Amino acid sequence: MLLGTVLVLLLLGTAGTASAHAALESTDPADGSVLKSAPRTLTLTFSESVALLDDSFRVYDPDNRRVKTSSAHHAQDAGDTASVTLPAKLGTGTFTVAWRVVSADSHPVSGAFTFSIGKPSATTTPVNTAPTEEPLTGSLYDIARYFAYIAAALLIGTAAFVTLCRPPDPSVLNKPIRMGWWTLLAATLALLVLRAPYEAGTGLATAFEPSALPKTLATRPGLALAARLLLLAATAVFLLRLRGRERFGRVALGTGAALAVGLALTWASAEHASAGIQVPVAMTSAVLHLLAMSVWLGGLTALLTVLYRSPALDAAPVARFSRLAFASVTVLVVTGVYQSWRGLGSWNALTGTSYGRILLVKLGAVVLLLVVAGWSRQWTGRLVESEVRLPVPELVRTGATVSPPEGDGDCAADGEGVPDSGDGSQGRDRYRRGLRLSVLFEVGVGVVVLVITTLLTNTLPGRAAADAQQTATAAGIPAASVTMVPFKVGNAGGKVQITLDPGRVGLNSVEAVVYGPDGGFATVPELRLSFTLPAQKIGPLDAKVKDEGGYWGTNTLNLPIAGTWTMKVTVRTTDVDQVSVSRNVRIVR
Repeated sequence: MLLGTVLVLLLLGTAGTASAHAALESTDPADGSVLKSAPRTLTLTFSESVALLDDSFRVYDPDNRRVKTSSAHHAQDAGDTASVTLPAKLGTGTFTVAWRVVSADSHPVSGAFTFSIGKPSATTTPVNTAPTEEPLTGSLYDIARYFAYIAAALLIGTAAFVTLCRPPDPSVLNKPIRMGWWTLLAATLALLVLRAPYEAGTGLATAFEPSALPKTLATRPGLALAARLLLLAATAVFLLRLRGRERFGRVALGTGAALAVGLALTWASAEHASAGIQVPVAMTSAVLHLLAMSVWLGGLTALLTVLYRSPALDAAPVARFSRLAFASVTVLVVTGVYQSWRGLGSWNALTGTSYGRILLVKLGAVVLLLVVAGWSRQWTGRLVESEVRLPVPELVRTGATVSPPEGDGDCAADGEGVPDSGDGSQGRDRYRRGLRLSVLFEVGVGVVVLVITTLLTNTLPGRAAADAQQTATAAGIPAASVTMVPFKVGNAGGKVQITLDPGRVGLNSVEAVVYGPDGGFATVPELRLSFTLPAQKIGPLDAKVKDEGGYWGTNTLNLPIAGTWTMKVTVRTTDVDQVSVSRNVRIVR
């Protein structure tokens, strides 16, 4: 329906839309500095408030032995700092500092830098720039977040459809409501259990340590998840009290609306909207956006359910949902435009950042959704018109309840406007089948859009990416290395954009995005990366990139020495066609 438009904003405004993720602004000592005497403290300053972990700092001496430090704390009680006290005697040489904190938007961020005492060491011992990441923990946490969003949409949207659209047989929607409630409960419990290892970057076993849950409940994300559990308990009681009702009074509607707003707040208060610029406005926008998205997505699912399971469904609930969808679209347009501006920051970020480019792909998917939405709206109009124009006996036989338009009350009695013999109940059934098909297609396209949305949730917003690069440059911290590698196989070709983060000695993450000859995203059956340092006769080192669904990547590439590395990119486009291209990449300390 018109709800297709919803996606324009659902896309622009779901999880990765704010200027989030803390950016490191400065380090004391400065990165790469050479000091005459040993410092007593290490202090990091970030672009926003951060939460500290037990293992926020790991300091290694020139022999790769860990240096004992104090517990991490905020310097002078400033929330945007992280600091530790060092031992009095450190010795000389180059020391490596690996750090990890949690942004105000609930996402962990990490990095590393070096400083030297007396003079730099002849070689820098390579160490990981962050605690060993457990891919399974991160994957399960992301899956739980995804299911939490879907379950909230199903629960809130289906309940809104029952109360506001008033289908003739609401009992067919009891199962989707229960499914939404139980799925949201399970996803929330999973997020609560996984939160501690997700923040620390550790394995699942640490989730069951006695101290894990108390630590999680002492953080803002943990409190938000606990509040969501309490609201779900209240929602269960509320739904049980309303079981069997066909009409709902103002008190019931007000209570349901308050519970829905409360659930939406548990996301807004602990994720992207809670960090960055204009936090109060952003949180309000995020709540409205999530509610409007839920009314659309959950309501669309409810409509599809009643179209298939309720033979007595007439056009009135469909028409009411169309009006409800229009209101949702309006809210989504306003909040989505705001959240897009907040996330991008500039037009250049639309094409100059990964966030912006993925957003463009989303908008392309929305165009398709709008076409399907227009198709659904046409079938809705035909269904409504067929019931308005049915003769009185047909209206009685089919149970239709749609009243004729004002001024046409005598239409059926006069025989005016009565469809030809090919219409009537047969035409109505044909329109129902057409509407079912179009809504099913619309749901399918919506799922595709949500899959694309998951890429954005793990992508740094354009504004934050620009801020991080500016602050990194100001602090002398190397920004990520981005290399564009064109390739051509036979008459086909394209290019691969390869990002090395942080593009320095030690552990690097790799993201390789393949573009076709038209500049759009492309898929290939295989992509390989290897790195060689000819000056030191090192390599080739296989990056072991894997297909991550939309890009090829890894978080385990270790480049041990600074210098100009040769990066070899091999792209296989078919079972027999492949090409290799090499480019030089500068890796710094």
